[in-house]
Amino acid sequence: MKRSLCSAHTIALNKPYGVLPCFTDPEGRPTLADYVAISGVYAAGRLDLDSEGLMLLTSDGTLAHRITDPHHKLPKVYLAQVERIPNEEALEQLRRGVVLNGKKTRPAEVRLLPDDPQLPDRSTPIRFRKNVPTAWLEIILREGLNRQVRRMTAAAGHPTLRLVRIAIGPIELGDLQPGQWREVTSHEIAKINSVASYK
Repeated sequence: MKRSLCSAHTIALNKPYGVLPCFTDPEGRPTLADYVAISGVYAAGRLDLDSEGLMLLTSDGTLAHRITDPHHKLPKVYLAQVERIPNEEALEQLRRGVVLNGKKTRPAEVRLLPDDPQLPDRSTPIRFRKNVPTAWLEIILREGLNRQVRRMTAAAGHPTLRLVRIAIGPIELGDLQPGQWREVTSHEIAKINSVASYK
């Protein structure tokens, strides 16, 4: 979906797998520019090349700060497909926080999903290993360390195979398909401002 808008605004994008979370790449790899033709908006937070799902792009610097600054503790919700089925001990380890580069992550909300979530197929399927079962976790973080979910699950013995962000604060991915975006409403922005806090 491409169109040009001239007023200040914020959009929600479903970033596909294999797309860089920026607008230019000297190596010619897919970027946000392949999906969003709007000047003046910038990503409020990152989502790695091999991760998918919700990104917020905005021309409002104050809003971007509220979204990305960990002091605001804005929850980010992820679905992570991991190798093997975590037991309660592994889940508790993730909930309490794990040590990454000498620093313990903040406590997280983690639950094992009883069924596979309904998600669009990924452009490049995950590697399939016949003798290694997989499970899906819902993980809610209130900080944004580099590749945090993948590093946390690996530390708990369950490497992440597929990672999809489905919510940032009150903004949900909803039924946006990979590569699609929509404008965020003023009501949703007000909710971000009310949820983000310095508790």
